[in-house]
Amino acid sequence: MMKSKTFIEKLIDAAQNHKTLYVMGCFGAPMTAANKTRYTQNHSYNKQAARTAMIKAASADTFGFDCVCLIKGILWGWIGDKSKTYGGAVYASNGVPDIGADSMIGKCKNVSTGNWGNMTPGEALWVPGHIGVYIGDGLAVECSPAFENDVQITAVGNIGKKAGYAGYNTRTWQKHGRLPYVDYSDAGGSATVVTPPASGGETVYTVKKGDTLSAIAAKYGTTYQEIAAYNGIANPNPIRVGQKIKIPAATAPESFEKGDKVKVLNAVTYDGKSFKTYYDTYDVIQVNGDRVVIGVGATVTAAVNAVNLRKA
Repeated sequence: MMKSKTFIEKLIDAAQNHKTLYVMGCFGAPMTAANKTRYTQNHSYNKQAARTAMIKAASADTFGFDCVCLIKGILWGWIGDKSKTYGGAVYASNGVPDIGADSMIGKCKNVSTGNWGNMTPGEALWVPGHIGVYIGDGLAVECSPAFENDVQITAVGNIGKKAGYAGYNTRTWQKHGRLPYVDYSDAGGSATVVTPPASGGETVYTVKKGDTLSAIAAKYGTTYQEIAAYNGIANPNPIRVGQKIKIPAATAPESFEKGDKVKVLNAVTYDGKSFKTYYDTYDVIQVNGDRVVIGVGATVTAAVNAVNLRKA
């Protein structure tokens, strides 16, 4: 049985140090030509044109997961080995059955709909049809087509974002409980992913695979030039996985609701890409944590970090 600390470390490693993609029914397979063919035909969800296109466009060093298959894949021995059919995972091994998200929460121990502040790192988090894992300090790891469409670290809305954790999407869960396949005897503390400093208001961000300074800047509502200057980075292009990047303190974003009129302060999408603005004001179409979808009427223009917007 895997220790909770090891379980959490492997989840964080998948989120931070590997290219991943949400692929229904996949428990860590690299997106080789053969696996792309397999997973674009295995499930109706993956057969949708947009999902098929994403899978086909993925590089061979991208690993596919869905929400419950991330948990199963890790517990089945996934190690991120792109030379292995399933990244090193062995199907239905280590006493962990091949079950869905709703069945998995049903097998958990001490399942609760409250007491969120006293969760043990390594517990499963659940909403109908979707499951993730609490990693401590108000954060979770989940694989979802929402937000970043991959294995990602998110804030647990039931607890609330901790100061200094700007840039994380937030999900509110309905239940949590201890997985019967994890040994919690070493549980305690939390997994440090982004470490806020004791003072000064800045945030320290750990670079993960696929990051660019532009994308990081967009998440925090700043520019790559400002981050480069703040960190003394002469050439902003080569950043490395595991590198610590200091993010200067920023003005807290306003809160927005659907229907609000907003002005764009920095025309950068939530994913760090530039877009053109043709209007003085835009309508808020959807709000999910600090990710705000704006447009004109019901026509979407872009998803933007809230710090890049102000109410008109």
